[in-house]
Amino acid sequence: MIDKREFMLRSAALAAGLALPGPVRAAAPAAPAVQALAYPHRVVTVVTHSSPGAGSDVLLREMLKYLQRYINATFIVENDEGGSGAKAVARVSSARPDGSMFYATSPTYILTSLLSSPTRTYRDLEPLVNFFNDSEILYTRSNGPYKTLEDVMNRARATRGRWGAANPASQERQAGEQLKVAAKVKGAVVSHEGGGDLMINVLNGTLDMGVGEVQEIRSQLAANKVIMLATFNPERMIGYPNVPTVKELGYDVTVVKFRGLAGPKGMPPEIIRIWEEAAQKILADPEYKAMYTRDNLAPNYLPHAEYGAFVNKFAADTTAYLKATGVIR
Repeated sequence: MIDKREFMLRSAALAAGLALPGPVRAAAPAAPAVQALAYPHRVVTVVTHSSPGAGSDVLLREMLKYLQRYINATFIVENDEGGSGAKAVARVSSARPDGSMFYATSPTYILTSLLSSPTRTYRDLEPLVNFFNDSEILYTRSNGPYKTLEDVMNRARATRGRWGAANPASQERQAGEQLKVAAKVKGAVVSHEGGGDLMINVLNGTLDMGVGEVQEIRSQLAANKVIMLATFNPERMIGYPNVPTVKELGYDVTVVKFRGLAGPKGMPPEIIRIWEEAAQKILADPEYKAMYTRDNLAPNYLPHAEYGAFVNKFAADTTAYLKATGVIR
């Protein structure tokens, strides 16, 4: 039996093609005949709060491999875990705003800011660009007693359900809590530091189901170790048309997860321009498009100005929801 650390490393390797966490140079695939944009730094560090093998980590490492075709720099991914993203946000917001360090954004960094009192919040970062909307899914072990979402709900109606999600301030955790309320069932939504921990507890039967993303369960899905029960998307996923939405199953909960980058406040216009141009090029790259389509990532390019407005609106809407439900005052 493998231990937790080994499992996480194997998950990261199988899903992202990289075996070790921490500082890792993203190896670029064979590049087409394109001219990479000149960049003022030879090395660029992109920080994620996710653990190795988690959805954010896998997505980021794959994306940066292809991004090296379009920006003339070496990209380093660093996992700065702790505080549900607060540690990573504090680190990046304190860096020089010169384009040498960025933070991989998702709703977690806003939720952490709203649900706790970190020294630095999402307001201390400047949204750069958004790349994708991501699919949130519910999954369970294939050899377990549950074959549908209703099976899981029936258990939660009869006794206390056991569901799992990422860190306490993650959108996955919030989606699980919303589903519990919508279904009027009893359930504990247990938080984890990352997708590797969560997967272990789904596979060993400690949890009835987990909330995550396609890319972090890809290897277990291909090996028929897990099955998807539903997606929180507004519509069914293109790559998995047989997986129903939570809403069509009768529970009025929809969740869309954004994926982008942010940097320290005060980034120069020339850095922003390079990233806006490169973001559009990588999303149009045929090889990368095939990969992100497989993972049900929907391209949703937002340039700097639009992304900043989007983040502010997302934060305002989330604040209103959390106040309305009594989570915050």
